[in-house]
Amino acid sequence: MPDSNTILPAALQDLAIKQPEKKVSEGLGQDAFLELMLTQIKHQDPLNPMESGDFLSQIAQFGTVNGITELNNSFASLSGSLQSSQALQASTMVGNTVLVAGNKSELASGGQITGAVDLNNSTSNLVLNIADATGQSVRTIDLGSHTAGLTKFTWDGLDESGNPLPAGSYTIEAAALINSTAVAQSVLVNAKVDSVTLSKNGGEPLLNLSGLGTVSISEVREIM
Repeated sequence: MPDSNTILPAALQDLAIKQPEKKVSEGLGQDAFLELMLTQIKHQDPLNPMESGDFLSQIAQFGTVNGITELNNSFASLSGSLQSSQALQASTMVGNTVLVAGNKSELASGGQITGAVDLNNSTSNLVLNIADATGQSVRTIDLGSHTAGLTKFTWDGLDESGNPLPAGSYTIEAAALINSTAVAQSVLVNAKVDSVTLSKNGGEPLLNLSGLGTVSISEVREIM
């Protein structure tokens, strides 16, 4: 009678003889797993066969390996589809204007700066303060009362006296009067999309904005 303790080595030896050219891999593949299980059945002791629970355990392991492989393939396919969709969406933005978070914007000669304030609460008065590159305030704009949400604004590029200001970088700050207290608010600005950079490692596309630099596509609040 063969010793049951020698069954597994014999099975492995038989499998190695059948597949002498197989390369060593880091994990046990599905085909090899199934073939190993069948070889174990072939070499088992007829007088001392494997328990049914052992077979069920190995079948469960095989099902788990198969399920994980299919799940990984599905995730890879989904990831590829999402990246392709994002790349296509980003490419259609070139030449368009988008609204993104940021309180700095470039004023063109004779141009204007547009954007929005993201109000947390309703306010009796929303005030914008425009400052030049040196930090000096050049214009204050009262926007009046507004409800919570995005409140659009336009600055015509003029100072308090109505004189046009030179082209350059300007900072826009916003404060809302809430319960008699001035509360700072988040500012967003409009910028033109000059080009798109696609990530090599599967990350989301990056938008190169005129005068603002680079932002990820997920940072876009609105497309004009």
